[in-house]
Amino acid sequence: MPKILIVDDEKAIRKTLHEILSFEGFKIDEAGDGEEGYNKVTSNTYDVILCDIKMPKMDGIEFLSKVNQLNPDIPVIMISGHGNIETAVEAVKKGAFDYIAKPPDLNKLLITIRNAMDKSFLSKETRSLKKRVNRVEEMIGDSEGMIKIKETIDKVAPTDARVLITGENGSGKELVARWIHAKSARNEGPLVEVNCAAIPSELIESELFGHEKGSFTSAIKQRIGKFEQANGGTLFLDEIGDMSLSAQAKVLRALQEGKITRVGGDKDLPVDVRIVAATNKNLMKEVDEKTFRLDLYHRLSVIIIHVPSLNERREDVPSLVNKFLEDIAEEYNQVAKTIDEKAMSALQKHNWTGNIRELRNVTERLVILSGPVISLEDVTQYVLPK
Repeated sequence: MPKILIVDDEKAIRKTLHEILSFEGFKIDEAGDGEEGYNKVTSNTYDVILCDIKMPKMDGIEFLSKVNQLNPDIPVIMISGHGNIETAVEAVKKGAFDYIAKPPDLNKLLITIRNAMDKSFLSKETRSLKKRVNRVEEMIGDSEGMIKIKETIDKVAPTDARVLITGENGSGKELVARWIHAKSARNEGPLVEVNCAAIPSELIESELFGHEKGSFTSAIKQRIGKFEQANGGTLFLDEIGDMSLSAQAKVLRALQEGKITRVGGDKDLPVDVRIVAATNKNLMKEVDEKTFRLDLYHRLSVIIIHVPSLNERREDVPSLVNKFLEDIAEEYNQVAKTIDEKAMSALQKHNWTGNIRELRNVTERLVILSGPVISLEDVTQYVLPK
């Protein structure tokens, strides 16, 4: 139920608004002056605030300023008498959502409140999405392997050295690449990711280097490839062991000469890109089997970072589970669940064939299906093989 705070020193106004808005399905709090209203805002959550302008102790303009500093997401609608219209307009310029003249028109009041709530929701959603897009997840774990990875990233990231990240699927190779970019001098530039295993071999060259209009049947317009998109930043080539030999040859040229040619084009295009690659394959074995170029391997592996499997760092399971419990609670807008010691111990002993990705999914399953405290019985029922 949406919650509204009415701040007005006139008891009759508060009572009228309270009755009208309660009838419309809102939960109402009241305050007789700005000071009382501000105290309520600091200890409660409101969707909308209706605030008079002229009040004792703290007037509406000062109240508005303090609320905006405390939480700019709360829309404040000013309630103004006839002589306060100019002040109300000034309040809007200072951050109020709108103003309503006394006595308030019921239809305008309800429409304004609904609009304020919609705008507040959109503002929160936009900020949340930006945070998700821009946020680099924390690297969780204090095991020997994780400490070594963090130390290596700190040394390597500020350079332009190419990095090859190895490890099993789901072990966190992509996160390592993101941290290398985030801690590099290129962090203001783009981080462009390409999953080489997900792109058909006949399209990988167009994906990486782009193509000119008419260069093949479906090329109805010019396309900019990932190398150009990543110019000035970092290009992350995930699952590079699945790249075709033809594409490997062109990537090698791009690394050697710092230039590319679009498919169907004849013009060399300079690119300034740092390459970070990752694979779950043994590339030296792929070299022996003639499916991966040895010269490209040497170009990519200036620095090699191996990400251990979760089974190799079981001591990190509790930290990871607790972090996932917090993240999932935030996503679901719930209070974070806890897990008892026996349940955690069972998770540490489990064979994590899917690594961190599997652990994250299992934690989400336990959050959905278990009670407030995740027990050993929950783990036995929902995680361990029957």
